[in-house]
Amino acid sequence: MMDDGVDTERAVPDDGSADEEEVDLLQRSNPCPSGWTQINSRCFKYVPRPLSWDGAEKNCLSMGANLASVQDMNEYHQIKSVISMASSGSKETWIGGTNVQELNIWLWTDGSPFSYTHWCPGEPSNFQGNQRCLQMNYSAQKCWDDLNCSEKLPSVCGKKVKSV
Repeated sequence: MMDDGVDTERAVPDDGSADEEEVDLLQRSNPCPSGWTQINSRCFKYVPRPLSWDGAEKNCLSMGANLASVQDMNEYHQIKSVISMASSGSKETWIGGTNVQELNIWLWTDGSPFSYTHWCPGEPSNFQGNQRCLQMNYSAQKCWDDLNCSEKLPSVCGKKVKSV
């Protein structure tokens, strides 16, 4: 038999297995589910449907997430970008901060430390004693504001990247 330089015995059969390998590689390179955006070691998703803060947290929990916590300024700007790209603007949006358990003690629903803040001037104000939930993108300054938890806003969910 003549050697024409083609190794026919090593040809990959067209049984779809190569496609499965490509999909597996793609899933490993993007550890977030479809529709979620990776920022640092977490995945974030903008939810456009206006819900109360409790409803938004419950919705995030149904996806294995919490309302998003914000750990630093860089992450805050990236979350703002996620909102802006998904909503064609910088809409007021629920994130996971609350002081519903004790006034003046703000906590993230995911249990992470509440160390970074981006409050608007004069906030949190707890206006009329019933603003216990955290919205971002408030006012022209796009800062944080405490708001009545029953107000209906879009939200951002966050969850840890799944380890492979």
